Amino acid sequence: MTPPPDASDERDRSQRFRAEQVRSERLRAERALCGLVNGLAQRIGDHLREHAAGLGLTAAQATALRELTGPLTMRELAGRMNCEPSNTTFVVDRLERQGLVERRPHPSDRRARHLVLTPAGAGLRERLLALLATDSPLAGLGPEQRLALQGLLEQALARP
Repeated sequence: MTPPPDASDERDRSQRFRAEQVRSERLRAERALCGLVNGLAQRIGDHLREHAAGLGLTAAQATALRELTGPLTMRELAGRMNCEPSNTTFVVDRLERQGLVERRPHPSDRRARHLVLTPAGAGLRERLLALLATDSPLAGLGPEQRLALQGLLEQALARP
């Protein structure tokens, strides 16, 4: 015959049960948050593709134009676009054929080239940025909310 459970057994079971509930709630919250971030990323991507297509651009070309805030190397642009430099080369080749970017000598590294917007590229970039600001998935957020969201996302991304 087994002896009746004592108070310490009950306490241990209760603590394990509470720990499992906390773990389960954290997993649910993590899954919900990941779903929201993925959903926002999808909406931002759809928004970009829609406006890029209206300008005769692919999403990758539009992203490259958006990120070309000044002279950049191919590697720098690839980092901003979150893709491999070889993919960026393909995109930049197409933009160059369209007369939207030029490759110029780097001022301090003779092995590198700077990507620079042409006047036509700068004009198209301005049109693109204006379109992307229209009905943006982030339009419902005020300036302080955007800064708070940016800070939180930067903090999350800074973690290894």
